[in-house]
This record gives sequence, C-alpha cells and structure tokens, in this order.
Amino acid sequence: MSLFNAIQSGEGKTVEFKEELPSSQAIAKTVIAFSNTAGGKLIIGVNAQGAVTGLEPDVDILELQDKVASVIYDNCYPNVLPDIYTTTIDTKMLLVIEVYRGNLLPYYLKKYGKNEGVYIRIGATNRKASDENILELERQRMNISYDQEVNREVDFYSLDISSISDRFTKINKLLDKTVMKNLKLILEENGTLYPSNGLLILLGKFEHVRIKCSRFKGTTMDVFLDRKEYDGDLFIQLEKAESFIKNHISLRSKIKGLQREDQYEIPLEAIRESIINAVVHRDYSNDGRDIKIGIYDDMVNIVSPGAFPSTITQDDLLEGRSEIRNKVIARVFKELNYIEQWGSGIRRIKSSCKARGLKEPEVVEKGDSVDVSLYREAVGTSEAKVENVVLTDQEEKIIQYLKKHDGRIKTKDAKNILGVEERRARAVLKGLADRQLIVKKGKGPSTFYEIK
Repeated sequence: MSLFNAIQSGEGKTVEFKEELPSSQAIAKTVIAFSNTAGGKLIIGVNAQGAVTGLEPDVDILELQDKVASVIYDNCYPNVLPDIYTTTIDTKMLLVIEVYRGNLLPYYLKKYGKNEGVYIRIGATNRKASDENILELERQRMNISYDQEVNREVDFYSLDISSISDRFTKINKLLDKTVMKNLKLILEENGTLYPSNGLLILLGKFEHVRIKCSRFKGTTMDVFLDRKEYDGDLFIQLEKAESFIKNHISLRSKIKGLQREDQYEIPLEAIRESIINAVVHRDYSNDGRDIKIGIYDDMVNIVSPGAFPSTITQDDLLEGRSEIRNKVIARVFKELNYIEQWGSGIRRIKSSCKARGLKEPEVVEKGDSVDVSLYREAVGTSEAKVENVVLTDQEEKIIQYLKKHDGRIKTKDAKNILGVEERRARAVLKGLADRQLIVKKGKGPSTFYEIK
C-alpha cells in the first residue's frame, strides 16, 4: 500500500499518525508493537484525523532521523532496525518510521524487561501484552502453534477418540497411532504417549471450546428469542450451530416442474464456510472466551476470539493470503475435506452471497476478535415473491405437523416438536399467525392454532 493510500485509509493495525515527534517512550512502544505484530509505519506530520500537516519548515531532518534511531536503539530489545526516511505530500514533508515484523519475538522495552515491557498492536492502539500474548509470541518465534504443544496433564488412553476416528472411517481413511503422530494429535516422550492440545480441542475437552448461539428480536441484543450453547467435539458443534442458524432464517420453496426446490435466504456454503473459519482459526490459547453466533432480523453475525494472525492485515485477507494459526486442527479439517483450498474461504463466502443478490458479507478485525456479518434478505423481499413460500426450519416443522394432525396445534405441542422453550414456541406460532398462515383460536389454556 502506498503512503498516500495508507494515510487515506486512516490509523489501524499497521499505520499510526503523529502530528509532531512524540516522546521517546511513545516511539519505542509503537516500534515494539509493530515488531511484535505485522510491522507498520509511524508517520510524523499527520494529525489524528488524517490531515497532512507536515514537519516544521526549519527542522533539521538529519538530526531528527539520528534522534529517532538513537531512541529506538536505546529503548528496544532485541535490536530493531527500521527504515527512517522523509517523503513529501502536497509540498509538506513527512517523517516515516517503517518497522518490519521481527523474527526474535517478543520485543520489549529494555527498562521494563520481557515480563512488563512487551507491547502488541490491537487495531489502532498499542496494548501491553498479557502473559498469554507473550507465550504466543514465543511460540511464533519457534514456529509452533498452541495446538501442537504436548499436554502432559491428560492420559491419552483415557480419551475416547471414536468421534474423530469414525469420521476418518466414513471417508475410507485410517486413523491409527502412526497417522495420529504424523498429524501431531499425539506426541511420544520417553516411550509415553501424550495428547496434543490440538487433539483435546478437537474432542472439546477444554471448557472454553464451545459455541454460543442466540436469536435476538430485531437488530439489537436487547431481547433474546432463543439461545443454545453447544460443546462436545468440534464437528458436532459445527453441525449443531449450522442447524441453529437454519432454524432461524427463511427457507424458500419453489416448485419447478414437478420438483420442489428448497433454498435458504443465506447460501449454506457461506454459512458453513463462516462457521468452519471461526472454529479452525480462532485463538484457543485464550481460555476466557468462546465463539458467539448472533442471529438478527438483518444478519447473521459470527464472532471468533483472536484477531487475524500477526502477519495478516485486512487487505491481505481479502486478497486470499492465508496464515494458519492452528496447524493441527487445520490439517485434520483438511484431511476430512472440510477445507478445500487454503485461502479460498473468504472468496467463496462473498461470491456465494453476491450470486444470490445479497449485500456483500463483511469480515473485519475488531480489537482482538474477527467479526463476520452475513446479511439477510431485505425485510419483505422474500414475501414479495409470489411463487415462493418463505419459512424457517422451525416454521416448516409446524406446518408439516399441522398437515398431518387435523390442522390443529397447541403451544405445548410446538414446544415438544421444536425442542425449544415455551417462549420460543409461542414466538414461532405468533410469527406464522401474523403472516396469516395459521389462525389463533380460543383463550387462555384452551388456545390453539389452525392452519389457514
């Protein structure tokens, strides 16, 4: 990205503005944060709003460059070697301190040491690294991932791995100890087999390895209509999360010739790819958070813990660049054909929604999370298509029940059929009644609904 374009895009993960030269410690913090993350440019002579103000006309450029170089050398460890240069935009001179991601991670302020002086870049801010952040930087220096690490606290032979091995068997692949070693699902030390963190994650053995799903009323989080929390192995979680979404979005049914064709308002390819990306690429070393899926009237939102991998920016992601955070998990998903080609997922999500005429999905880094928004059809769009019947999975179940049981249903019946709380059952029935697909009759305990 050119310097002009970087300024136009504003401050972010790899760009910071200062109207004038900041304090020595502020310079050092930014340089360290860039070195520990994805590199970046500290641009002097641009204000916080992105307006180019330039350096003072009479500034001694050579002296300024020497001062910055000395500040970085005196305050940063290991040594950082940035490019320090000047450039001109609209006749105004700027000083640019361009920092590259280092390979001697973690970098830190000398006077505070590694335990207190490490900084990372989160969005447009420099944030003091937590102990977990520092451990992750050390893993990155050694080119290993959290899920590759051995876990000596769990007895391998106490684990039931059938949920994974059965999936290999279904596609005619063997998962014996040799294969598990090659996939780094197990590691051998002094003749003893231990599971890796990756195997325990795949089996859902950590408390934070779960997906929380919610359906909200309207476009805010103020009122819950339904919510579920899924644990167990990752593949079960994926299937249940997908079913939850399908239950709460519209299903269009068309009659083509003698055949009925069902189509969800958001392409299933986009839904599945988004959930798989969240599961495969989330930060599992952070044990305080889990994946959250929120369904609103206007979109499906998937939030995955952990920002983009350190060397990846928003632009890199959109161009198809891929960096794998969880090498064990990703490889198992690839072996089981959940992943077709590295780096192609975002393109498939966007192209499938575009082909359906939907608003382009958004995949953005928000702080230390990745946020995916899959937009639903505009309110009223599906209903305006006379040839379509627009039903969610849950609504379809209610209609099918009515057709088979004399066209009558009570709330308790709907609750049992759908496997939901009574409040959600009432909401589904009310939705069908509001659209005049069923009719509410009776009062109080005698209330029932009939198909129209």
